[in-house]
Amino acid sequence: MGATVSDTVEVTLRAVGVLAAFLVLPLLVGQTEHKVMAHMQGRLGPMYAGGFHGWAQLVADGVKFVQKEDITPAAADKRVFRFAPAVALVPYLVALAAIPLSPDVVAADLPASAVFVLAVTAVGILGTLMAGWASANKYSLLGAMRAAAQLLSYELPMVLAVASVCLAAGSLSLSGIAAAWSPWWLIFQLPGAIVFLVAAVAELQRPPFDMPVADSEIVFGAYTEYTGLRFAFFLLSEYAGIVVMSLLFAVLYLGGWHGLLSDQLGWLWTLLKGFCIAVVVIWLRVAWPRLREDQLQRLAWLVLVPLALAQLALTGVWVVTTA
Repeated sequence: MGATVSDTVEVTLRAVGVLAAFLVLPLLVGQTEHKVMAHMQGRLGPMYAGGFHGWAQLVADGVKFVQKEDITPAAADKRVFRFAPAVALVPYLVALAAIPLSPDVVAADLPASAVFVLAVTAVGILGTLMAGWASANKYSLLGAMRAAAQLLSYELPMVLAVASVCLAAGSLSLSGIAAAWSPWWLIFQLPGAIVFLVAAVAELQRPPFDMPVADSEIVFGAYTEYTGLRFAFFLLSEYAGIVVMSLLFAVLYLGGWHGLLSDQLGWLWTLLKGFCIAVVVIWLRVAWPRLREDQLQRLAWLVLVPLALAQLALTGVWVVTTA
């Protein structure tokens, strides 16, 4: 009986911790994006909300979204339309639970957590497809079709890049991969790291791969008909995706919790490394113009897939020769 109560308390605390991180980290990334973009483009941006550098602007935006009217188009498939934001958001919450911040700080230490995270994050695209199909809007449908084509193109190089790291570590567990990590991987797995980062940005539909929500072409893609809190959920899913992909990159390619005083501050090292990758994702939005659809597909199939296959082959040769 005592063990059952203890297990229940532990599971509850882990779930609350993941939920707290899921609510705080995306907002931190969003605030960082506002300020980093403002300074990179030589403009101040919101400076007054909260009294110091506009720190409460995102809170004000959240209040604004809550107050806006929730409109469902008359011709829409109402059930699918209303359910789509949750389908886009929840997979990142589930994925975050399987990413270890340190050997002891992980909500669900799964034996094949690398595969689990990739599989779960791929489900998020269903929310975009549902939103585009259910909106009864041609721009929404075009955006959803673009998003689907983009996912199919960039999921393959991402999986191949992760497979290379798993092969090098001899484990499908993220904790096992981080434990087997060596500084030599910074050079050895560099091509795969570049492939993973580019593919992650594309899967998140972030600039320069934001063709599914290209405002100058298709209004706002699959999210055109959304208002209020449901629209905010789609925006939150984007920032949650940045958090998940950045932490996953930190664990796979930067050693996760490896650093000074890793026994005590390992979780902090993982968060700091993930934050640096999130800043890189933000920088890409500022620095690169939007690609065309044909350039998007050409980059995926003619550059990233061959590069990922070459990295996987190189890793296989290394593993066999050093066994």
